[in-house]
Amino acid sequence: MAEQTTSSIVIAAPATAVMDVIADFEAYPEWATGVREATVVDAGDGPRARSVFFSLDVSPIKDEYTLVYDWDGDRAVTWSLAEGRMLKALDGAYLLDERADGTTEVTYRLALDVAIPLIGMLKRKGEKILIDAALKGLKKRVESL
Repeated sequence: MAEQTTSSIVIAAPATAVMDVIADFEAYPEWATGVREATVVDAGDGPRARSVFFSLDVSPIKDEYTLVYDWDGDRAVTWSLAEGRMLKALDGAYLLDERADGTTEVTYRLALDVAIPLIGMLKRKGEKILIDAALKGLKKRVESL
């Protein structure tokens, strides 16, 4: 991924619990800021979805798009944009590092590009807003279960 934004958070749960919440796409509208809809398009061959349609409305991004996922057990998931209206590219990853104390450090990497011209600083700001909201929402969701 070129020119990506990265941030991390520690969640008081094992990696399997964190990944279970990440993989439960239909529940995203309940906890993921701005996600209005998340529908599995292709369930894939394994226990986790291969592609998912999203309707997102979180400033500065409002779009409907489909992401394709690649899962690495409970350690990592990466995704890329298959189709979008405003978005031209959306590459991301959750990387999970389970610690000896039973907590998990979650690192979120994101790189996006939009169809309308934006200076790099505004793109990075959009990425930062999305990442911060996603990590805080994920932490709250996992720790409340």
